[in-house]
Amino acid sequence: MTKYGCGITYLVHPHNKSNLVDSFVELYGSLGIVRFIEYPTLKSLLGRTLNDISDLQIMARLHEYQVIGRKLPTDKEPVPKLYRMRLFAPNEVVAKSRYWYFIKKVSKVKKASGEIVSVNEIFEKKPKTVKNFGIWIRYDSRSGTHNMYKEYRELTRCDAVVACYQDMAARHRARFSNIHIIKVATVKSADVKRAYISQIVDPKLKFPLAHRHKVLDKKYAKTFIAARPSTL
Repeated sequence: MTKYGCGITYLVHPHNKSNLVDSFVELYGSLGIVRFIEYPTLKSLLGRTLNDISDLQIMARLHEYQVIGRKLPTDKEPVPKLYRMRLFAPNEVVAKSRYWYFIKKVSKVKKASGEIVSVNEIFEKKPKTVKNFGIWIRYDSRSGTHNMYKEYRELTRCDAVVACYQDMAARHRARFSNIHIIKVATVKSADVKRAYISQIVDPKLKFPLAHRHKVLDKKYAKTFIAARPSTL
């Protein structure tokens, strides 16, 4: 059930109609208060939104993979050249698919005439240490293709990439399929360029401790006091 204008919209699947729904139509439909939308119509109206939801599901569980592939050996080239690529994907199947997508742009190798040699997942060496990450990306907007550099402060490379995808979706309405991660590197605190990260990496950074409650021993506690208790 969702609000629609000044009335109410009910989302009804055509196979789940009941007498209750018909009674609602007779009672409120004539007054213009209730509006019913069948599922096929809803799917066509919200097709773009459903794609965005699937993008969020992909971004929420990214892993880093190292994929190595090559052309199939031939008599002319018995030992083909190996191509290695580091990719961020939710699983190995998507990692292989994106590998062929990118390798086809780099060299004349495609899935029909090539093979995957190995697929390995890469894990963070220190996943409990906060680090600064710089990410170089290229994304397709509604007006063209743009290059961009962003910085994030996260625990792992995968967390930084997920934050990048979410940031691009919020600021530029860029989808997962339109964003290409070119490079992810660890940045030292002295080399941070973005102001929203440099203000956090200050080693003398302090935050006020608000709402601190002083705990007194029961023998010093009073039942009635003249002033209100303060947490400042």
